[in-house]
Amino acid sequence: MVGRWKVEINFADGNKRSLRFEAQDHGKGTFLLLDPALSRWGPAKPSEAKWTVGDQNSVTFSGTVEFPIGNVGRDPGTLTFKGNFETPDAITGEVEFAPLVGERPSKHGTFKATRTQ
Repeated sequence: MVGRWKVEINFADGNKRSLRFEAQDHGKGTFLLLDPALSRWGPAKPSEAKWTVGDQNSVTFSGTVEFPIGNVGRDPGTLTFKGNFETPDAITGEVEFAPLVGERPSKHGTFKATRTQ
């Protein structure tokens, strides 16, 4: 699991996002949002993430992110990825975004992570 991963997210509402997940030793890591809208906000800042490998090629990783909303705001929340290794360099599965602000339901979708280093 240790290494750099590009993660492509497809939410059920049609919204697409991508981020870089840097998986480090001992279940630690960072998320870095890759979003063209961030050019209006300045460079993205990494946020803390964590990961665990389970039985039968399963893996879970999670952390907080702030998705930009238009050019006026941010949507902070926790992303939780639950997937399986298709190959040593590819993971697919389901993702949930739980908003940290307001009384809104979580967003669900699918993801594919590809090792880049």
